[in-house]
Amino acid sequence: MIQPPLLARTRRLTDEVDLVALAGDDGLLFSRGGAGFSGIGSALRIDVDRSSGAIDASAVQEALERITVENEVGGAGTGAVAIGALPFDRSAPGHLTVPAILVGRSENGECWITTVAPRDAQPDDAAVATFLARGIPTATGFGRDAASGAATDAPSSFSVHAALAPPVWCAAVAAATERIRSGELGKVVLARSIEVFADAVLRPGPILGHLRRTFPGSWLFNVEGFLGASPEMLVGRHGDQVRAHPMAGTAPRSGDAEADARLASALLASSNTLAEHRHTIDMVHDTLLPWCSYLDEEAEPSIVAMANVQHLATRLEGQLSAPAASVLELVSALHPTPAVGGMPRESALGLIAELEQLDRGRFAGPVGWVDTAGNGTWAVGIRSAELAGHTARLFAGVGVVADSDPETELAETRAKLQTMLGAIIRP
Repeated sequence: MIQPPLLARTRRLTDEVDLVALAGDDGLLFSRGGAGFSGIGSALRIDVDRSSGAIDASAVQEALERITVENEVGGAGTGAVAIGALPFDRSAPGHLTVPAILVGRSENGECWITTVAPRDAQPDDAAVATFLARGIPTATGFGRDAASGAATDAPSSFSVHAALAPPVWCAAVAAATERIRSGELGKVVLARSIEVFADAVLRPGPILGHLRRTFPGSWLFNVEGFLGASPEMLVGRHGDQVRAHPMAGTAPRSGDAEADARLASALLASSNTLAEHRHTIDMVHDTLLPWCSYLDEEAEPSIVAMANVQHLATRLEGQLSAPAASVLELVSALHPTPAVGGMPRESALGLIAELEQLDRGRFAGPVGWVDTAGNGTWAVGIRSAELAGHTARLFAGVGVVADSDPETELAETRAKLQTMLGAIIRP
């Protein structure tokens, strides 16, 4: 079927909008701190070829450039924008979606709306008004959810099952440490999965609302059943500016301020954790540098505290050389970092395939957006779940090194799984 010529119309919005309320249960969402995107419908699906082990970024750009644009706002994220979540497997195909209606909000509070439809079609003003009503505050709340309160169709009972029994998973960690001590590789990230079964359909909207309240500094996303709250930016590109905020190294949080401070201090003082973190930062720096005229990084890692865990993180910022690489080129080169795969990359991926006994799907893959100019922001798809009706599949991974203790690593996965488990099984 031949796709008719498309037209993207971008105009300013004067009303304040809530992107999470806009997305609801059936929309696309990628936002942090109230900035980002919420969309609905699909004007165009762009298949992403990764058969070579890399994203064919030029094909995505060509598909976006075929969309005619009328843009009264300008800047990154306006005009034609595609949103997507790609599988962890670098060679697995994926796709991006150009929403039929997309609302954007910048960090300075500027809002806009883009509609994408066949060039000879009249704008569907009724559909736009209905969508906007979901996210514009009123005296009684937001749009269709204003009167719903605690939904009567919300699940009331749940069962939780591990995809792999904990002793079996711990044995895989022990096997990985032996391979690492033998010199085969330096680190591997092994993931676990649990399944949650509910007595009613699991709705993304309430889950995302809980995640926003509990993890306000995370990237919230919902892409066709894959949703979560990621603390980690993979890479962002706006104009010729590039940023990354990789994380590696984790400690639990107890809720007690003094105990959490001690745990953070121990994390910053651990030579093994700092070395693991350094490997990730060096990989991100060395990967981005060939595209940059300069690239700076923080002198020391900092602690990023979440509700349930805390991480070591280091910011990198730089300027891209002309012509600036598309954000998808940068995503393709960076994924997977040692923080979600291991090192060396190919050895770690081989050991994951051998020991993990898990199809990660989109877990730990890149999730984000790209526009016609190659701007975009992409997070790492961690602290995430796949929803399907009454079922949610949750994931968490840990970095295994030579001296890793399987029971300690198991406890870390349980702490990380609480991000999504607490949002799904709410009190």
